Amino acid sequence: MTLRWSQTAADGAARAGVLATAHGEVETPTFMPVGTNGTVKAMTAEAVRATGAGIVLGNTYHLMLRPGAERVAALGGLHRMMDWPGPILTDSGGFQVMSLAALRRIDEDGVTFRSHHDGSAQRLTPESAMAIQHQLDSTISMVLDACTPYPSPEAEVRRALDLSMRWAARSRDAFVERQGYGAFGIVQGGTLKELRLASVAALLPLDFAGLAIGGLAVGEGQELMFAVLDDTVPALPTGRPRYLMGVGTPDDLLGAVARGVDMFDCVIPTRAGRTGRAFTARGVFNLRNARFAADPRPLDLGCACPLCSCHTRAYLHHLFRCGEMLGPMLLTWHNLHYYQHLMRRLRASIVAGRLEAEAAAIRAGWAAGDEA
Repeated sequence: MTLRWSQTAADGAARAGVLATAHGEVETPTFMPVGTNGTVKAMTAEAVRATGAGIVLGNTYHLMLRPGAERVAALGGLHRMMDWPGPILTDSGGFQVMSLAALRRIDEDGVTFRSHHDGSAQRLTPESAMAIQHQLDSTISMVLDACTPYPSPEAEVRRALDLSMRWAARSRDAFVERQGYGAFGIVQGGTLKELRLASVAALLPLDFAGLAIGGLAVGEGQELMFAVLDDTVPALPTGRPRYLMGVGTPDDLLGAVARGVDMFDCVIPTRAGRTGRAFTARGVFNLRNARFAADPRPLDLGCACPLCSCHTRAYLHHLFRCGEMLGPMLLTWHNLHYYQHLMRRLRASIVAGRLEAEAAAIRAGWAAGDEA
C-alpha cells in the first residue's frame, strides 16, 4: 500500500498524525463529512472546505445506483464531478445493504438486492465493490462486509464475521495498487471481545493501508461502544490509521480519540443541521424552540462560521419556522464548522500533552448550558 499515515504526537492512547494520499495530506484525528451521493447535503464543496474539512466520504451503494459508476468515471471521477480535489473515502455499501434486510439475499459470493429507487435487481461482490470504487477514483476504498444489527444472536454474528473475513481477502486481492491510494479492512464481531480480536487477527496478514472498526453506532449505546473500542483498538497496528465508522456525537469523538481512533464519519452534524439542532460550546440547541424567537445573540459565542458571524438566533429560528431553505444551509455549515473546530482542538491538545484537560473543559462547557 502506498497510502501512508505517520504519527506526529501522542498523549496516552490518543494519537496525532498525518495521512498522506494521492489527493493531499490530512491531519488526524479527522472528521469526514458525509457526501453520500457526491454532495454534502445543503453545502457547496467550497463551503465544506471553508469549515476546515480535509477529507469527505462518499458511498458505493448510492453512487452505483445513481448516477452509476460508469457515468462518474466518464465525468472525470468523483473528485472532479463534485469539485473536491482532496481525498475521498468511499464506504463499500455493506451497511446500506444490511439496512435492506427485506430486499436482499446474501450468499458466499456476494449480495443480491433490489434498488430502493426502482426495485431493479442489483448485485455486489467483494470484487465488484472494489471495481466500482476504482471507477469512482476513491482515494480510500473500503472492503465489502456483512454487517449485523444490534442485538443479534452470537451465531449470526459469527457467521457474518467469517463471511466478512473471506470477503476482505477477496477485496484485498481485487484492489488495484496505485501511488497514494489505499484499501481499508473492516473489523467486525459485534460486541464480543473474542470475535473482535479474531477479526483483527484475520485482517492483519492482508496488509491493508488502514483498519476500520465497523458494526458500532447501531444501537448498542456509548458505554458498550467504548468497551468494544477498549477491547479492539490496542490490537490494531500502531503504524496504520484507525477509522471508527459511522460515529458520532461530539462526546463520542472525545472518547474515541482518547482511545486511539484517528478517523470518523457520521451524518449527525448535517442531519441535525437540516432539522434545527445546533452543536455549540454550550450544548445542543433546538432552534425551532420558541425561546429563540427574539434572541439577538449569535448562535455560538466565539464561533467564526458565517452563521454566527452574520446572523442571530432569532433569525435562524425565523428561517426554520418559515421553512426557508437557508436555515438548514446555515445550520449545517455551523455544525460542520463546529465538528472541524473540535477536531482541531483535540489535535492541538494531543500535541501539547493535555488532551484529558481539554476534553474536561469541553464537557464542562456543554454541562454549563446556554446561560453560562
